[in-house]
Amino acid sequence: MATRSTISIKTEDGIRAIYAHWDGYVDHNGKILLNHYTHDAAVTALIDLGDVSQLGVDLDNTVAYARDRGENFADVSAQMFTGTEDWIEYFKGSNCEFFYMFDGQDWIVSNGSKDADGNYEFNFIEVEILKEIVS
Repeated sequence: MATRSTISIKTEDGIRAIYAHWDGYVDHNGKILLNHYTHDAAVTALIDLGDVSQLGVDLDNTVAYARDRGENFADVSAQMFTGTEDWIEYFKGSNCEFFYMFDGQDWIVSNGSKDADGNYEFNFIEVEILKEIVS
């Protein structure tokens, strides 16, 4: 079974995001993002590929729907959203379980749940990895 996720970068215009089909859980995609996509240029290059089937430790090892599987780039290109709510709700429609965002400095992740005030809950990927270790 696929563990779907979305990978995004926060920009001046909003949130730019792609879909990732396989291994979206924190122990896989989260660790790869944290350790290998560590600055704006790398994250932007990843998102420029459009939707991915499998995230790799670099762009050459990432399987992108358009570049590697020949799908129409217009159908799998990155999406732009005005805010967090729009982004998460859109990708919940694709059954995403993890929502990754790079803010220019840090990676944060949500499982799509909200707090008592109705705001989406995010945490640093490092914290989520530590939670898995101590559980």
